[in-house]
Amino acid sequence: MKEKVIAVFDIGKSNKKLLLFDYNLRLVSENETSFPEQVDDDGFACDNIGAIEKWVRDSVSALSLSDKYDLTAMNFATYGATIAYLDKDGKRITPIYNYLKPVDEKLPERLFRRYGGQDEFCRRTASPALGMLNSGIQIFWLKSEKPDIFSKVDQILHFPQYISYLFTGKIYSEHTSVGCHTSMWDFDNMKYHPWLSDHGIKLPEPVSVMTCNEIESEGKKIMTGIGIHDSSASLAPYFTGKRGNFLLMSTGTWCINMNPFNPEKLTTIQLDNDCLCYMSVSMQPVKSSRLFLGNMHDNGVRILSDHFRTSGNYYKDLKYDNDLIQMLKGKYSGDRKVFFSSESGSREFRDKIDLFEFRTFEEGYHQLMIELSELTIASVELILAENDATENIYITGGFSRNNIFLRLMAQAFPSKRVFTSEVKNGTALGAALVILQALGYPLPELNLGLTEISS
Repeated sequence: MKEKVIAVFDIGKSNKKLLLFDYNLRLVSENETSFPEQVDDDGFACDNIGAIEKWVRDSVSALSLSDKYDLTAMNFATYGATIAYLDKDGKRITPIYNYLKPVDEKLPERLFRRYGGQDEFCRRTASPALGMLNSGIQIFWLKSEKPDIFSKVDQILHFPQYISYLFTGKIYSEHTSVGCHTSMWDFDNMKYHPWLSDHGIKLPEPVSVMTCNEIESEGKKIMTGIGIHDSSASLAPYFTGKRGNFLLMSTGTWCINMNPFNPEKLTTIQLDNDCLCYMSVSMQPVKSSRLFLGNMHDNGVRILSDHFRTSGNYYKDLKYDNDLIQMLKGKYSGDRKVFFSSESGSREFRDKIDLFEFRTFEEGYHQLMIELSELTIASVELILAENDATENIYITGGFSRNNIFLRLMAQAFPSKRVFTSEVKNGTALGAALVILQALGYPLPELNLGLTEISS
């Protein structure tokens, strides 16, 4: 008898995954692939959308004919800040432009000036000014810089909804995609910001992320979701069960801290410190902060490894040394730092780092982690409510395996319980969970791999 499964296409910037879950949301199959980038009409690197489209279609066709699996439902999770433009015949008419593509700063400034200045525009849209990483700015750029192309645009879709559209032929928008630093969503009034209609730009009205449609593939009927933004998908599993008020720290190259239980509006100070709002699957704003943690860590490790002539992975075997921590905290107290500028809250490495301050790699690495932890703590504190009632902090990703980092986090938040959460493929799990809910199935108890960290 074939196993009944839900397929999730988890499309990241670098790697693309096809994962199969059973109806208890247990992972039963995982395949990963990648595609060489191509260049857009300006010669800038971008995703090979043609290859992605073929991979998705071919995969669904193969699964529909599988002798092993009974494909009954599927959903899509993709990275954000990515737009597909369709003409009146429903054909994609541009590449999938890269959010790293540079844009003239004068372009978004035109919007800022007309709608209350940068601070007010960014506060209202809960989006720091991030250039093309604001997908609304991408649309404004296309309309302003390539009017001949834009004149042919009939529909505008975010990436998850475009992948779903390939199967359903239906046009949708949903809140997790429009509510993630797009510069399009008015968080004061919970609707599109008026600048869109003022400039003749129309997007579909958002619907629930749990919307789904039945499609047919190789004679087989499959319930198909409309897709979800990857950050909101990764948060979804933590709303299951009785977890109280929590904060999720998703760590890797970026540390993204997400607080679904802080209803306060973003302030200018928070925006200036890389805070923004995502949207939960239940359409609630999720106050969040970002820190380039993994990048800063890797740069610091490189500096230490070169000086002490150790391997790049040497730090992975180090354990928390309390005596060393206390000595270093006493020696480098206040604004006195080794790696980062002494300016309070600075995320910039010093021009000259005196590593002769340290006798060993271990000593230098512990100091690096102290300084990185202080930056992380400050980033988390930015998104805590004035009357904070957070009970639990869940840490996922690469730093959930860093013993020194974890102990420093637990010490920093003594009134909260700090857990590591080992959830492999959390983004895909969230997307599968959403489609399971949409189909009306009871949610199974999820194993989030929680381990409490003692201070």
